[in-house]
Amino acid sequence: QVQLVESGGGLVQAGDSLRLSCAISGRTLSSYAMGWFRQAPGKERVFVAAVSWNGGNTYYADSMKGRFTISRDNAKNTVVLHINNLKPEDTAAYYCASAPTIEAMKTVAIEVWGQGTRVIVSS
Repeated sequence: QVQLVESGGGLVQAGDSLRLSCAISGRTLSSYAMGWFRQAPGKERVFVAAVSWNGGNTYYADSMKGRFTISRDNAKNTVVLHINNLKPEDTAAYYCASAPTIEAMKTVAIEVWGQGTRVIVSS
């Protein structure tokens, strides 16, 4: 059974950068697209970014372009989300997810979710 475990969240200051990691265990997901979603308090979970199975293609939600960078290392079974110039509105639980393709990720056709890592950005 595949498990996704996120790490790297915490309390940070506005303007800081953060590196969120997703460790994949159970079996390889090297043929799957991987992505990140986030859910702010009291709001719905929304798509942030996705990366194709080989890391060759990435896709970002319009509002996330510029400050967010997704990458993956299939040899290490990890997916990373870098967030630069954090803002208080980035405060949310960030979830790692897998789907067959980036297109499936965009439609939230998710096969496996992680448990989330919480990011709190103070001003």
